[in-house]
Amino acid sequence: MVRISVDVMGGDFGPKVAIPGAAKALERHPDIRFVLFGNAAECEPLLAQHPKLKAASTFHHCDVAVAMDEKPSQALRRGRGKSSMWQAIDAVAKNEADVAVSAGNTGALMAMSKFCLRMMANIERPAIAGIWPTLKGESIVLDIGATIGADANQLFDFALMGGAMARALFGIDKPTLGLLNVGVEEIKGQEEVKAAGQLIREANFDTIDYYGFVEGDDIGRGTVDVVVTEGFAGNIALKAAEGTARQIAEYLRAAMSRTWMAKLGYILAKSAFDRVREKMDPRKVNGGVFLGLNGIVIKSHGGTDAEGFAAAVDVGYDMARNGLKDKIERDLQKYHAGRPVEGAAQGMSDEV
Repeated sequence: MVRISVDVMGGDFGPKVAIPGAAKALERHPDIRFVLFGNAAECEPLLAQHPKLKAASTFHHCDVAVAMDEKPSQALRRGRGKSSMWQAIDAVAKNEADVAVSAGNTGALMAMSKFCLRMMANIERPAIAGIWPTLKGESIVLDIGATIGADANQLFDFALMGGAMARALFGIDKPTLGLLNVGVEEIKGQEEVKAAGQLIREANFDTIDYYGFVEGDDIGRGTVDVVVTEGFAGNIALKAAEGTARQIAEYLRAAMSRTWMAKLGYILAKSAFDRVREKMDPRKVNGGVFLGLNGIVIKSHGGTDAEGFAAAVDVGYDMARNGLKDKIERDLQKYHAGRPVEGAAQGMSDEV
């Protein structure tokens, strides 16, 4: 059994997406037990439409919901101890759930997660890891927006955590890993990135196959299983990829409706276009994993639909089922032995 707590009020659509999304995830994973936090007046009529989900859930009423535009500090003051977001995270802290899922405000979710769960020993900064569709399947990219900037030691930690996530998600004993850079040559790039590459190479991980530097186009190619970067570059790469996917979809839609011959061609090639649409569907890879905390938290895209929210729950299920937290802790203990830890940095972005 995997216990998943849900901030039902989070996101642009709240319970209208979170509840049917949880129901879809339950169909795929009947061993999930949900702990739901939300406003009873809004949630109970929707739960009544999904009797299987209701039977597999414990519901807790919350009077406060964190708004999507609230600053993290404001959300902490207003929602500490009583908001649906806080209580979903706190359920993990109290061992009442194995993972928390929310589509809510990213900055607030990260701030509350750090406050409730605390950082793992030897970790200076958290990271948000995203699943990225590639020509070869899927890869993991981190950080995609938890913090801005990172030094060599922090990139080293991201590599450890990303490698552990790849082992948990993809079932790979020794995933390949690359550092995102402006070129593959060792002399190129910022000093922090070059120093991180040296640290990773010298660590001689037995759980990671270090590939070296990779460039932006290597992400989509699937050159490596894990791409490590700092949050500023990672978030821009994520938004650029999402925008490009939408742009291509609009180009295809316009081209296929221009003439009757184009429409006929679309009908004849519909199955091929459907496969492309399925591959490019951002809902299928929804769910950013907060890494570096003493507990698992999954961030769903705030504007997703029920299918996308279910995908985020799926990610949480896989992370809990495959022991992500234990894998990260074992790697940290092994490769941080004797390494000094400097003061924790405080920067964080407001959204992903």
